[in-house]
Amino acid sequence: MKAAKIEYVYLGGYHTEAGLIIRQMRDQGMSATLISGDALVTNEFWSITGDAGEGTLMTFSPDPRKNPVAAPLVKRFRDAGIEPEGYVLYTYAAVQVWKQAAEQAGTVDPAKVTAALHSDTVFDTVLAKLSFDKKGDVSLPGYVFYKWSKGQYDYVK
Repeated sequence: MKAAKIEYVYLGGYHTEAGLIIRQMRDQGMSATLISGDALVTNEFWSITGDAGEGTLMTFSPDPRKNPVAAPLVKRFRDAGIEPEGYVLYTYAAVQVWKQAAEQAGTVDPAKVTAALHSDTVFDTVLAKLSFDKKGDVSLPGYVFYKWSKGQYDYVK
């Protein structure tokens, strides 16, 4: 890759491997930009890379910690010493949706809860109000690009 002067490397892997790969790339004098997915949306990535992670790009859903609807819950997590990064709030919302669907179904029977999930119900979650289309895809925004810089990641602007 170095000899070919590769400018971008896309890695479909986890933060541990990505961190080591980007460090090795920098140790070898490569300036290629590393691009990856949601597995890099964790502060552990930067703890592995240090400054070698500067400029790394990744894709993930919009950061729910920036959503005003989630602010009270984010505060509760942070007050407990937990940073709700990555999938924490998405998982919380999934449990909220399942709970509401089970309440609507009047049971925890998987078939009946699934039917409630596939109904036209709008579920109230920490992310926002959401529903599912006929294919089962969620009505929330899709993916955005993030960039690591100085130990933090944020949207690419």
